[in-house]
Amino acid sequence: MADTTSPNSISVTLKDVAKMIDHSLLHPTMTDADIDAGLEIAKKYGVATACVKPYLISRAKEALAGSDVLVCPVVGFPHGNSTTEVKVFEATRAASEGGKEIDMVINIGKALGGDWEYVADEIKQINEAVVQHGAVLKVIFENDYLEERHIIRLCQICSDVGVAFVKTSTGYGFVKQSNGLYTYAGATVPHLKLMRQHSKPEVQVKAAGGVRTLDDVLHVMSLGVTRIGATATVAIMEEAASRGITDEPSRVHFKPMADSSLGGY
Repeated sequence: MADTTSPNSISVTLKDVAKMIDHSLLHPTMTDADIDAGLEIAKKYGVATACVKPYLISRAKEALAGSDVLVCPVVGFPHGNSTTEVKVFEATRAASEGGKEIDMVINIGKALGGDWEYVADEIKQINEAVVQHGAVLKVIFENDYLEERHIIRLCQICSDVGVAFVKTSTGYGFVKQSNGLYTYAGATVPHLKLMRQHSKPEVQVKAAGGVRTLDDVLHVMSLGVTRIGATATVAIMEEAASRGITDEPSRVHFKPMADSSLGGY
């Protein structure tokens, strides 16, 4: 039984855990067979969404029919370098074809350069396009490339625009280290706290990259995060069941994440 006096515990149901998850099917090497297997996992566990590349929207809709799992296409993914016009077109098509949640990467260079008017206008245009077609927008910052001041400003912009979610990372924002290797941290505890603190209450926070275990999921939930991006869905859900999480609320102890660790979607 969980230690109910511990600060590192949270009351959850199995559905609560499942609906935290955007099951990520974004790796560039994934074949149609890989995608179909991933969509079956998303449907089996009843996650929030299956996160897919835009050309897979119709395939995902067909595979997920009869479930409450939504289709979540990405836009300007993974580096955010398309023009605003192209991103708006891509987002509009994604939403009109059945994407209910759209994950869009900001123009990272514009943010780093302080061109906040450009960044804000792009987010506003894309948000308006997806909302007009009955979808909601998640804005991906790619925190590994940013300083805290950039993250804070982006949270303020997204709050002013009224997007549905702010999101830490793509899972593919690798940074070259001094030893020549490329790594990334993804969602870190300090950044998640920062994003929750500087976003309006109605703007949700999605953690992507580095949330790989049930303990990680429970920890970020305790921070006010309401969605994660994950490829480890099976491991997370199987561990939840093995630890006695059911359809009835129960208090579960979790091992806290380190403040920063190497990523891994």
